[in-house]
Order: sequence, then structure tokens, then C-alpha cells
Amino acid sequence: MLEAMANAARINPQQLAWMRERAGLTVDAAARASGVPMQRFEAWESGDAAPTLLQAVKLAAALHAPLGYLFLSQAPDEALPIPDLRTVDSHAAPRLSLNLQDTIRTALQRQAWYADHLRETGDDTPLPFVGRMRTQTRAELIAADMHATLTPRTQQPDGRPADPMQALIEAAERCGVLVMRSGCVGSDTHRTLDVAEFRGFAIVDPLAPLVFVNLADAPTARLFTLVHELAHIWIGSSGVSDLQPGNHRAVERLCNAVAGEFLAPGEGFIKRWNAAGDVDVTTRAARIAKALHVSAQVVMRRALDLSLISQDVWREHYLAELQRFRDQVGGAGNYYRNVSAKNSKRFARAVLAEALSGRLLLRDAGQLLGMQPSKLQRLAKELDT
Repeated sequence: MLEAMANAARINPQQLAWMRERAGLTVDAAARASGVPMQRFEAWESGDAAPTLLQAVKLAAALHAPLGYLFLSQAPDEALPIPDLRTVDSHAAPRLSLNLQDTIRTALQRQAWYADHLRETGDDTPLPFVGRMRTQTRAELIAADMHATLTPRTQQPDGRPADPMQALIEAAERCGVLVMRSGCVGSDTHRTLDVAEFRGFAIVDPLAPLVFVNLADAPTARLFTLVHELAHIWIGSSGVSDLQPGNHRAVERLCNAVAGEFLAPGEGFIKRWNAAGDVDVTTRAARIAKALHVSAQVVMRRALDLSLISQDVWREHYLAELQRFRDQVGGAGNYYRNVSAKNSKRFARAVLAEALSGRLLLRDAGQLLGMQPSKLQRLAKELDT
């Protein structure tokens, strides 16, 4: 008994309860994640018993929090410096999940490192397009300026049509935007991102603007998300987006309109839609998508924003696309390609350049990129191909 008391970690039970709720777990789920019986977890949370230091370490890991949080007298302020622009039924959305919060924190850390890197290397001229437009600017003008600045390629070197998503990512990164994409928190595939919670976010910075696209979404919907988030950079407005058609926030409505105009200009789109003849909506969308070199989901979203179809029709099509994506059976894909997507190639190349020149420890480079230091050389070769 005395030995157990001597080995006990003097945690704050209230902090344990707060950390569990922060992780969105019930007592039962938190106990299972920590590898202890529910009764023992309840005793720790009530203060009737205390874990050992080793158990406290496992608790913190299971609840995705720093060990030190267990010993604080009160919960820390974890406010994130990025507006939450999501809505549910025209009201502010619930608190950001821990998975989304951690994803944003990681993005902010990488963005801060990259901005410091630019300053240290003397490449600290502000990017002219960041915040160049205003929220009062017409969507058509913003879309035109984005096209003129980004100029995404339409063909591959061999003459085949370029993939619109990949071409736009390359164009954005070439202009200085960090484009990050993932469907999970870091490399933890058990912590998946919820597309019902958010589709993407944008973090405005004059040197290192950043956009993030949630890869848990259907592939056919991601291009619209990417353009929407880039529109946030153009108007100088950071934020977490859900891209819901009914979102009442003026900034979100504008970015939706810009994305639609960028991918399928309104006047020509309406003519194509009306000229499609007496065919069902799905066939009409497929024909226009082929002509515009975009997905049918982009066409359906544009038709919705132009009041050519109802929200119910759009939602049915989108949910069907999302379900098809979720039903697909596939592996994790190329590891190095996934790493570059999570970090953005621009960011990864900057970190690798510092590491391979000896100015950055391999250990620190691995932490920044979320990978083992022993794999950095291979990543560098993959990025060069």
C-alpha cells in the first residue's frame, strides 16, 4: 500500500476529466484506450485513486495530450488563431474536434517554420496576391485574377490532358502557397478527419499562405474545396470551412461563388446547361463535366449555386459520390507521395534542403515532416523525380 502511494503520480483529477472530454471520449472509451478497467479510470477521475507515473504517461498518450496537462491546476487556453466559419442549420457549428484542432496546430507550426526559413534565407518579399482582393469584390473578378496569377497547365508534357487537381496544386505551390492534404491526423490512420466536420481550411500569411484539403472527402469534391480555400488567401481571410450550401456567412458564400466561377464560369455554364436538352440531371452533369474537364460533382455544385437544381438533388449526388469513395478497397498508396501531400512539396523541399546541408538536424527534420530521419534521403529522391 505504502509502495503504491509512493509511486503514485499526483495528477489533478479535474484535469483528467477535462482531457477525456476534450478528446470526445466516454469514461468507458477512455479506459479502453488507456488499457485499464473502467472502474479504475473512474477512481482516477474522481480522485479516489491515482495512477503511477507510467500509467499517467499512457493516459496522456491515449487522450492525445501532453503529459504535463495532467498536473495543471486548471485547463489551459487552447484557442486557435483561425476563425471557425462552419455553420449547422445557419448557426455556428459545434466546437472543433481534437482531431481537427491538432491538424490545425501542426499546420500552424509548419507554416511558422517555413516563414522563418524564408526570412533567414532573405526570400521575405510579401506575396502580392495575398489579400489582394476584398470581400466586396465580385466573384468573377477574383476568379479572373486567380486564373491570371496561377495559370495552371492544361496539358502534361506528353500532350495528355493534365489532372485539374494536380495542376492547380502545382500552380499554387509554384506561386508560394503551401498546399497540404490529408485524411488523418499526422500519420495516425486511427485518427481520421471527419468530412462532415470540415472540408478544408486556409491560413493567411504574407510570406507563407497555407491551404489544407481534407482527403476524407470524395475525390470529385476536392477540387472545389481547393479553389474555395485559395479564394480565402486572395481575400486575406483565414478560416475553417465546411462549404455547406446553406452557410450564411458572407465570406463563405463569396468563396463558394469564386470557386464556382473559377471552375465553371457562370454565363457559359448556364448556356451549356440549357443546351443539354431533355436529359436527366446526372447525364447533363456528366456531359458538361467532360466539356469543362472537371468532375460531375463540380458541375452539380455549380448548378446548385446558380439555382439550377435544389439542395436535395445536389446532396443526393454528393453523398452517393462520397459513399462510392468510401466503398473503394485500396492500400495506403505510395508512402513518400503521401508524406509530400501531407506536408506540401514546397515545405518538404525546404526542410530537406536545410537538413541535407547540415543546417538542420536530421532528427528535427524528421519531426517537422512527421517521418523517420532514416527515410529523408529517399524522400528527397522521390521529390526530384
